Amino acid sequence: MRSVRALFVLALFVLYFAGRAVSQSSLSAKWEELTAPDFVKAIHQSQGVCVLPFGIVEKHGPHLPLGTDLLDVRFAVMNAVKQEYAVVFPEYYFGQIFEARQQPGTLAYSLSTQLTLLQETVSEMARNGCKKVVIVNGHGGNESLLPLFGQSQLASQRDYVVYVFGLPNENVPGRPALKTPYDMHAGEVETSNMLIARPDLVHQERAGQQSGADQHRQNLPESVYTGIWWYARFPNHYAGDASAANKELGAFDQKEWSRQIAEAIKAIKADDASLKLQNQFFEDAKHPLDTKQ
Repeated sequence: MRSVRALFVLALFVLYFAGRAVSQSSLSAKWEELTAPDFVKAIHQSQGVCVLPFGIVEKHGPHLPLGTDLLDVRFAVMNAVKQEYAVVFPEYYFGQIFEARQQPGTLAYSLSTQLTLLQETVSEMARNGCKKVVIVNGHGGNESLLPLFGQSQLASQRDYVVYVFGLPNENVPGRPALKTPYDMHAGEVETSNMLIARPDLVHQERAGQQSGADQHRQNLPESVYTGIWWYARFPNHYAGDASAANKELGAFDQKEWSRQIAEAIKAIKADDASLKLQNQFFEDAKHPLDTKQ
C-alpha cells in the first residue's frame, strides 16, 4: 500500500513539473504577444534578460525589401530565444541611416531622436523588469552608434546594464565559400539570409537591374574619413552581386547567427559582475579626488 501511495505521489510531482514546463515553454518570447500576467512570468523565466533587435528601414538594392535588416535580425533573435529564452522587444528601426536619405523609403531620424528614443526605450524596458537589456544589431550603419550609446550609459547612475551584441562573426569553420569577390550590402550574404528568413520578399531576378559595383568617386587616404564615403562608392545603395545568393549559405549564416546570440544571452544571464562594477564606478565617480592614483 505504501509503495502504491509513493508511486501516486511521485506521479503527481511528475505531472506538476511537466505541466509547469509546458506552461513555461508555451510563453511567447514576443513582448507584444504576452498578456500582462504572462509578461510577469516571462520576465522571471528570462531572468530579467530582454532583447532589443535593432534594424533599419533602407533600400537594399532593387531586389530586397526596405526592412531587410529588421526582418533578418528578428528572425535570428527569435531562433536564438528558442535555445535560450528571453523576452524580445517589438520591431525597432530608429537607427543611423543618413547615407541613404536620397533613396525612396528610407527612414532617417535625427541623431538626437535616435539617442533619446533608444535611451527612453531601454529605460522603460528596465522599469518593466528588464535589468539586462541586450541590443542585437542587424545593420552596419549602427555599428558606430551602438557602442557610443553603450558608453553613454556611464553618464548617470542606473539599476540596469545595457549589453550591445554587434554584427555576427561570419569567419567560422564550415561556412560555404562566397562566390563573389566582395559583398557589403544587399549582395550575396544578405540576400542568402533573406532566402531563409523571408523568401517571399526576395526578388532575386531583379538583382542585375542596378549595379552594385564600387564607383570609386573619391580619392583619399584610408586614414581619412568623411560621411559621404558610402554615397561616393555605392550610390545605388547596393554593394555586391545578389545573383550569387543561395539557400545553403543563408541557412548556415542564420543558424550560426542565432547560435552566437543564444550563447551571448546565456553568458549575460550568468553575468553578476557588470552591475556591481557599474555601481562601484558611479560611487567612485562621485569622489574622483579620492580615487587612488
